Amino acid sequence: MTFPLRIGRVLGDRPFAEVGEPVLAVADDRRGLLAVAGAHGGHLVPLGRAPVGVYDVDDLGRRALVRSHYPVTAMAFHPDLPLLAIGTGCYDGGYFFMGELLLTDLETGRAVSLIDSPLGPQVLALEWLTGQDLRVLVAPPHDGDDAEAWVEGHVAVVSRPDWRLVPPASITWQELAGPRVAAPRPDHREEARRAVSGLSRDWDPRRNVRAVEELSDGRILATLDEVRAESWLPSGQRQWTVADDKGGRDLVVATDERSVWVGLVRPTCEEPPQALVRLSLQDGAQIEHITLSAPASLVCRADGLPALAPAGDLGERGRLRIRRGSRVYFREIDRPGVETTDGSLVYAGTVHHGQGLQPGGSFVVRREIRTGEPRWVFRTDRTATDLDADAQTAYVAYDDGEIVALDLQDGTVRRRRHLTVAAVQAIPTALTVVGPDALLIGTSDGRILKCSAELPADPDVTGT
Repeated sequence: MTFPLRIGRVLGDRPFAEVGEPVLAVADDRRGLLAVAGAHGGHLVPLGRAPVGVYDVDDLGRRALVRSHYPVTAMAFHPDLPLLAIGTGCYDGGYFFMGELLLTDLETGRAVSLIDSPLGPQVLALEWLTGQDLRVLVAPPHDGDDAEAWVEGHVAVVSRPDWRLVPPASITWQELAGPRVAAPRPDHREEARRAVSGLSRDWDPRRNVRAVEELSDGRILATLDEVRAESWLPSGQRQWTVADDKGGRDLVVATDERSVWVGLVRPTCEEPPQALVRLSLQDGAQIEHITLSAPASLVCRADGLPALAPAGDLGERGRLRIRRGSRVYFREIDRPGVETTDGSLVYAGTVHHGQGLQPGGSFVVRREIRTGEPRWVFRTDRTATDLDADAQTAYVAYDDGEIVALDLQDGTVRRRRHLTVAAVQAIPTALTVVGPDALLIGTSDGRILKCSAELPADPDVTGT
């Protein structure tokens, strides 16, 4: 059963908001359109989401929005039909170059994957030669015993009489096995930034809100990519922002609300591995800096004071982010949780599998701390990005955009729905309960939403 999630305020909204950080932009001057591909979702969206938005250059209205499993590497508008070809892909880190060729109908917004293999190949370049012929440059299947695979590719021309009628998975590997040619991998990010900046001075490359908190005076704090922390006034104006190479991660507001502790994002391979900073809530000025000897989670204890939970040998993956804990928790997982008023623990996790997340492999559990016994377990197929709870309900955000409200007593589903902003699905990456049925939600595209959940008064209402 869905529930009305009413959005009262949207902070961080701006033109091209849906794509976040642009990495590629392609114009269709005849139609007055601009296609903009955003950066891949990264670790906050574990299965990955690379958005592609198509906008009218006159009013910046969005015409279409699709999300790719792989990073976007090439785009080309059809010369006659309302179609956009999108090439995607990346190296898997060990052997294969994988990707997709997507074809998006700009009238319906529907995108289909055209290559008949779920694992490739990586598409490097696209060009419409005619209304029937598409030139496709793809990477070699792998780099095993092939040092030139990183600078060369295979070029082929794929022909179809009417591309509007092309079914999914209908382009074969044989059609793409053309001659070997030079295939540079240029970086288009600066060109993409210039393209969107030229259309709007209000554009801002925000993405991946990691933490959100509300102060008693109505100000809202957030951490996100390349921002240690920022503060928004109740009027909707940004009060201050502090830039950072990587960005902030965890937030703990001092009990007197004069300062905030921020845990910074740092790869475990860097030295020092992590740091904490304390910022003034008046202007964001740095008050204190602490270098940690090992990775840790910054968490808020039940008494409101900050605490550090060691992350163990797994670094970023070993973080257990438990809010309002009366003790410091340590467990080899990287999923969110909260301690309830009776001292039990509600947290999310996944079951490891060599082939990735399996059906039912994601869970939320309420566990007794003394005995370790679970009171209830809720299972699903998607990875949780954040979790918080009030006295009756645990709210869980997932990487496919769904928000699920679970009854805190027995784990049954009270309500669930996918998050949408201006009729477009958004991916929640941070969630905080700030009052009865009141939520702050941060998104992968850098927006912050003040929402009213409006759950039913009867806690026994369930849904599917």
